[in-house]
Amino acid sequence: MNPLAYLLFLFVPLLGLAYFQKAFPRRPLVFIVLGAALFSATLMISSEMKPFVWGVDILVLLLAIADYWSLPTRKEFSVERQAMRIVSLRKPHDVTLTVMNHGKRDYQALVRDGYPAEFTASPADFAVQLKNRSRSSMEYQLSAGRRGAFELSQVYVRVRSKWGLWSRDLEYPAENVLHVYPDMKQLAEFAILARTDRLSLLGVRRTRKIGQDNEFERLRDYTRDDVFKHIHWRSTARRNKLTVKDFQANQSQRIIFMIDCGRMMTNEAAGLSLLDHALNSMLMMSYVALKQGDSVGLICFSDEIHGYVPPSGGMGQMNRLLHASFDRFPRLVESRYDEAFMYLSSHSRKRSLVVLITNIIDEVNSRQVQQHLNAYVGRHLPLAVLMRDRTLFEFADHEPTDDGELFRTAAAAEILSWRRQVLADLHAKGVLSIDVFPEDLTAPLINRYLDIKARHLL
Repeated sequence: MNPLAYLLFLFVPLLGLAYFQKAFPRRPLVFIVLGAALFSATLMISSEMKPFVWGVDILVLLLAIADYWSLPTRKEFSVERQAMRIVSLRKPHDVTLTVMNHGKRDYQALVRDGYPAEFTASPADFAVQLKNRSRSSMEYQLSAGRRGAFELSQVYVRVRSKWGLWSRDLEYPAENVLHVYPDMKQLAEFAILARTDRLSLLGVRRTRKIGQDNEFERLRDYTRDDVFKHIHWRSTARRNKLTVKDFQANQSQRIIFMIDCGRMMTNEAAGLSLLDHALNSMLMMSYVALKQGDSVGLICFSDEIHGYVPPSGGMGQMNRLLHASFDRFPRLVESRYDEAFMYLSSHSRKRSLVVLITNIIDEVNSRQVQQHLNAYVGRHLPLAVLMRDRTLFEFADHEPTDDGELFRTAAAAEILSWRRQVLADLHAKGVLSIDVFPEDLTAPLINRYLDIKARHLL
């Protein structure tokens, strides 16, 4: 038997085992088989070596068969996964895998969880010794790179045979659903800064109120910017520390966000889509508004209405807003502003602050935005939030060095000039507007809301 025929004779059965039994030869067995194949080449030199060659071949075959039968079957193991359903975007999430060995032998195994491609795991797999009739637990951390609902359905276990010549891949069902929400750490940071009167660190300005809201809210420590007449002298004497009275607005207002989920929001800025920036800012402002005692609602739309959260107050509304927005993604479709505003008209008749967060890049969609926002002036208070494209501003500010760059700079400048005219037309019709880069949206949006509250525009 020549070496080529020898290799074919051995490797065809191996392919069958790999396909049907999920069993694969490991490196030691490969080296043994290659060594036997090289030894068979001695037949080309002397036919007297034939008995020795056959002896070696039979020994290798018996060794491989004997070790193959020591591989465990699927029923010798079971797997469980423990993980909380709620995951924060790009934050470590603890997951525990438990593998039970029901067999009578110890096994060397490589355990790996079947997580979606949008996740990264640390560590990615575990090399463990599975003791007989025992259970082994492994902990690792998942990090989600995208919002949404994801399903973890499989756990993979690769086990070795007794002498380490074979390995077998086993799959075990383990159903878990993970809901990846935007990182709400910013809300906790806002609450801490608000209690310590340091919101300026987030870019939130102190707004001077027109008139005086005289509904008492709480007592707190005096800060440098407080009015002296608000000092509560009895509490100051009792605590031996300057204490002032806080007042809250005595009116409850309604805010309804209209989030465009169409093709205008597919661009990216600072590693996130425009829609991600819009949702993060919406959640932050909703938190502030709910803390102020206002009601907040939400409409997500593109070519159809994707979700509606009726305006409501209370911090429980944050959970409803989160659940309605965590699995929204931009779609490559033309947004139907007419359907969105018609839906708003039929579901919200009370005067509200209507915050439309979108992007305009051509005259078609800008004309629709202007038309519908202008129609709402008087009945509601419309606020247009338009996302800037940083690339356009960079092109417009770039000093051209050749004809190609000159035309590109001129085109960018013309688009920006047209955009400024759109904003001027909205302002002339009584529509409030914010024109800002996506990554800088949160602070200007909160500042505009606080300004509207202070001026009693609603």
